[in-house]
Amino acid sequence: MPNRIVYMPAAGRDMDRLPPHVLPRVRDAILPLADNPRPPKSKKMKGSDSTWRLRVGDYRVIYEVDDARRLVTVTRARHRSEVYR
Repeated sequence: MPNRIVYMPAAGRDMDRLPPHVLPRVRDAILPLADNPRPPKSKKMKGSDSTWRLRVGDYRVIYEVDDARRLVTVTRARHRSEVYR
């Protein structure tokens, strides 16, 4: 059974602000997280047990994984120069 993907309001706003040529790439990177929330190209964020980052070119998707609830929560999706602020 695949995980459910949920977007935080801030992530939804981030997605709305992405350049048109980047948005499909970011969406295509997020959707497979339902089947595998920790793909080989993702990295665990320091200081948290459940927060991960996914690189999509110069953009980063920050998300949390809740294995008990089978939930992937996308918290941010921004350019790498802005996402960690």
